[in-house]
Amino acid sequence: MSPVFFRTELEGVATFWRIMRNDGVSLGFTSHNRDLRFDGVLHRAAPGMLPSAIYKSADLSPDSAEVQGVLTHSAIRSADLAEGRYDSASIQIGAVNWETLDRATLYHGTLGPVKEESGGFVAELHSAKAALNIDYVPRTSPTCRAQFCGAGCTLSASKYMIEAIVSSVDIERNAVSFAAIDQALFVGGELRWFNGMQCGLRTQIIDLTVEGLILDRPLAVDIAPGNRARLLEGCNHTLATCGDRFSNAINFQGEPHLPGNDLLARYPLPQ
Repeated sequence: MSPVFFRTELEGVATFWRIMRNDGVSLGFTSHNRDLRFDGVLHRAAPGMLPSAIYKSADLSPDSAEVQGVLTHSAIRSADLAEGRYDSASIQIGAVNWETLDRATLYHGTLGPVKEESGGFVAELHSAKAALNIDYVPRTSPTCRAQFCGAGCTLSASKYMIEAIVSSVDIERNAVSFAAIDQALFVGGELRWFNGMQCGLRTQIIDLTVEGLILDRPLAVDIAPGNRARLLEGCNHTLATCGDRFSNAINFQGEPHLPGNDLLARYPLPQ
């Protein structure tokens, strides 16, 4: 049963919010002037971080909320925001009695775009009902619409995933090399670091050059030979790759032989 707040004139109630990042890190904050620990999470005092009004509706329209704060708090760094560590992180906002620790969660959602403003940040929050606005009707395309090893693809990611050790690094070109693997297989795939400053962070592999695999996120300064990472193979989403390389053409989620719109604008040519 949820607690009832403000039944008396003087009651110690503060707001709290909890962020669960995709790299496994959980952060808790409270508007109280001292730290509070509950649900196994330390909620740090952050009076400078304030959630705006939370609008909840009884219909299917998305709930809305916003949170603002300063980047000077030791738990939230500008570099982490820039690296995308908070992208699509889960968030909870609620009220807590700082004396009894009775609490109620008022909002569940995910973090949307995070903008820096005058030394602080503003994060847009998306409620779970935002998923109702997604258009699930597929559009025709010559390439596969399914995420590799995701829904519709049916392939198991574990079969195309390996752990590897960095053999060389080129910070200038944002490239890393791995020994004893066919690096060409991983172009278009994903890399996740297992140690170092970017531990847990995922990055896309966009190209392969003589310097190594080119990543779409800047490398941390501590990335060096010996660092460990997990690599997932890439897929260019064509029917030929799906059939020849992965033997999965039966699950191809595209229409490679469907004529395009340019067919209507073509002129007949004499035979």
